[in-house]
Amino acid sequence: MIAGLHRLRRTAAAGAVSLIIAGSAMAAEDASPWDSDGRSAIRLIAGSSPASATSEIRAGVELRLKPGWHTYWRYPGDAGVPPRFDFSRSENLRAAEIRWPAPQRIQEQGLVAIGYVRDVIWPLSVVPQNPEQPVLLRVKLDYAVCDTLCVPAQGTAELTLARGVARADAAFAAAEARVPKKTALGEGSSLAVKSVRRIDAPRPQVVVDVAAPAGGAVALFAEGPTPEWALPVPTAIGGAGAGVQRFAFDLDGAPPGATYSGARITLTAVAGDDAIEVVTSLD
Repeated sequence: MIAGLHRLRRTAAAGAVSLIIAGSAMAAEDASPWDSDGRSAIRLIAGSSPASATSEIRAGVELRLKPGWHTYWRYPGDAGVPPRFDFSRSENLRAAEIRWPAPQRIQEQGLVAIGYVRDVIWPLSVVPQNPEQPVLLRVKLDYAVCDTLCVPAQGTAELTLARGVARADAAFAAAEARVPKKTALGEGSSLAVKSVRRIDAPRPQVVVDVAAPAGGAVALFAEGPTPEWALPVPTAIGGAGAGVQRFAFDLDGAPPGATYSGARITLTAVAGDDAIEVVTSLD
C-alpha cells in the first residue's frame, strides 16, 4: 500500500489526450454527465427500481478507462490505492452500499496489484431518508489510474434518483453478476473454498484449497478484518487433488498490536464469470 502511494505522482501533461466516450442509449435522466480527466471518466447511472417505497433504489458509479490504463479494487494488493467514495453531499440519502465486482490480478513492475483493466460499474443499493421523495445522489470519487505510471484522479457526479424503469438494466445485470456471491466455507457447486489451514513450517503460511471447474484459471484474494491489514496476494502452488487448486500466502501484513489467531479474513475466489466470497477465521 505504502509503495503504491509513493508511486503516485502527477504528470505534466498539460494537453492530455482526450478520452473517447462511446455514445449511450440511456436518456439524460438515467445518467449524469461524464467527468473526465483525459485518462478516465466517471458518471452516475440509475437502475430500474421497484415502485414500493420500502425497497432500495438501484444506482451505480460507472468508470471508463482509456485503453491500457487500470484502476484498483477495494484491496489493491501489493501496490496502489483503493477507490474512495464520498456521498456526504447527497440529499435525502440515508445510506449507499457499494457492491464490488470481482477484480483480477495485475502485474505491476514485479508486484501483484488487484483491480480492473476495463470499464467497471460499481452497483449501489441506495436507501432514502424519506422513501416518498427522490434522492439527489452526489458522489466524489478519489481513485488512481495506472499504465506505466500511476496518477491520482478525482471525479464528481450528481443524479436525481426516482423509482421506476431505467434503461441501464443490461449494464446493471452484467455488473451485478460480477459481484462475488457470499458463501460459507466448504459450500458451493462449481466454485467453492474447500478448506483453509495454517502451517508453521518452513514459515507461517495460510494454505487454501479451492474447488473449481477443470482447466479453468482461478484467482484468489485475501483481505484482513480491517483496511489496516495488508495480507499478501495468494499464490498458486502444487499438491492439490483432482478438481482442486491450492493457494498459499505468508502470514504477514497485520497492523501493529493485531493478532492472527482467530482473525476473520475474507477470501474471494474468481473463475471466469463466477466469483464467490467466503469469510472464515484463522484458527
